[in-house]
Amino acid sequence: MSEEKSLNFIEEIIETDLANGKYKTILTRFPPEPNGYLHIGHAKSICLNFGLGLKYGGKTNLRFDDTNPVKEDIEYVDSIKQDVHWLGFNWEKELYASDYFEQLYLLAIDLIKKGLAYVDDLDAEEIATLKGTPTEPGKDSPNRNRLIEESLLLFAEMKAGKYKDGEKVLRAKIDMASPNMHMRDPLLYRIKHAHHHRTGDAWCIYPMYDFAHGQSDSIENITHSICTLEFIPHRELYDWLIEKLGIFPSQQFEFARLNMTYTVMSKRKLLQLVTEGHVQSWDDPRMPTISGMRRRGFTAESIRNFCEKIGVARRENMIDFSLLEFCLREDLNKSALRVMGILDPVKLIITNYPDAQTEELVSENGPDEAYGTRTVSFSKELWVEREDFMEEAAKKWFRLAPGAMVRLKSAYIVKCDGFTKHVDGKLTAIHCSYIPESKSGNDTSGISVKGTIHWVSIAHAIPAEIRLYERLFKVENPASEEGDFKEYINEDSLKIITNAWVEKSLEKATTATRYQFLRKGYFCLDKESMSDKLVFNRTVTLKDAWLKEVKKR
Repeated sequence: MSEEKSLNFIEEIIETDLANGKYKTILTRFPPEPNGYLHIGHAKSICLNFGLGLKYGGKTNLRFDDTNPVKEDIEYVDSIKQDVHWLGFNWEKELYASDYFEQLYLLAIDLIKKGLAYVDDLDAEEIATLKGTPTEPGKDSPNRNRLIEESLLLFAEMKAGKYKDGEKVLRAKIDMASPNMHMRDPLLYRIKHAHHHRTGDAWCIYPMYDFAHGQSDSIENITHSICTLEFIPHRELYDWLIEKLGIFPSQQFEFARLNMTYTVMSKRKLLQLVTEGHVQSWDDPRMPTISGMRRRGFTAESIRNFCEKIGVARRENMIDFSLLEFCLREDLNKSALRVMGILDPVKLIITNYPDAQTEELVSENGPDEAYGTRTVSFSKELWVEREDFMEEAAKKWFRLAPGAMVRLKSAYIVKCDGFTKHVDGKLTAIHCSYIPESKSGNDTSGISVKGTIHWVSIAHAIPAEIRLYERLFKVENPASEEGDFKEYINEDSLKIITNAWVEKSLEKATTATRYQFLRKGYFCLDKESMSDKLVFNRTVTLKDAWLKEVKKR
């Protein structure tokens, strides 16, 4: 009997709320700002918010926090929607904070009328100077006691475009001596004469995050507004605004964001990697973006399983990238099609095999019978991996060497009779003889060998470019190291092989299919691949080779 999984603290809150009749059903939201591509940290939030909605029979909205027109773009909106769908989730409503600009404006007017907000003429530097420190109270702005009528007029003029950027702001009137710095008359609106990707030039004042977020939650009747830990200091203002406005009492809860080794999770840092050319694009397979991971060959199920394994906590911690790779291997081992590809080719000639003969041999497509079989072409000359030959066999070497015998996967047992080398000493060909009675599935030779290697028929092979990806950074936490985080980029994070060969079945490869290149790792077709030039990305190795490499250092 399986042990029932314990609830995380957010699930406990929700179950208590439902049991007490506080809510009949729950409504969560995922509220990304469309100023960049989503990364694996966002995947955790997506899985949490949508997962809670599914578990408790509720719904989840996708709401874009599009209140900063300078940094936002429709490109990011489209990519976010694609990522959420790809992860396997569907939203109840697609909404935008900009949908509520008029309602938010009216709510701000309500605060002014209640004497709880005022228009301030101070610039950003002056406001910061008067704000005080965590141990010293702030000082009132000279405009703090401005008449309500005057603030209403000035706020209307701000909306009408009378003032320049930064010339005036709207601030909440709370407590300049509050121990919570976020409660010291925080900004609610600022002036930005910038074109908005949805509202165009209709607005030149935009709500600050702290004003737009909680009020948007309330407008939508969000029951459980789930944020990361850095928003704990913001919760007091979240609750204050809802209380003073007398609107639907959405509640904010905080969980630990995802921090992962050998990468960075800051959109600002990720943007630097793109704009400065350290990576090809936002969806570069080395990036921790969901689009980059999808292009590299990650599966949605592996990411969902990863988010399930790391759980939901109240404290920050660092998750090892190897755990994500473990979840990926676990899924790909069950789902990837088995094929053969040679990354470092050397010719193998079967000297006693008929020159013009070709056989179609049967090979397994996957990890079990349910995947069926395929045929692979076999002929006299094959490509094999250079590393599968050793001129002088070491102890416990079970691959090719003079006098040694191995099985060719799904084919025959061959014996190495000799080899040839170039004048520079490089191996050019391995000469073998095969045992006709040793055909896989019908072996009557009575010969037993310990080694099996993969191969591709030269006459039927398809050329391919192989991109081998490793971790983008050499150190566990590049953001916390001294100096510029980009100094720790792994110069070996991408190796391109241009002379690889793959079996003919991969002519029909698709970007949606995942493949295990036997003995070499898991791969997927890259979007840059063309019919006359196949390009495959290595998704992950068969084993954690990085851990072995780190231990050497």
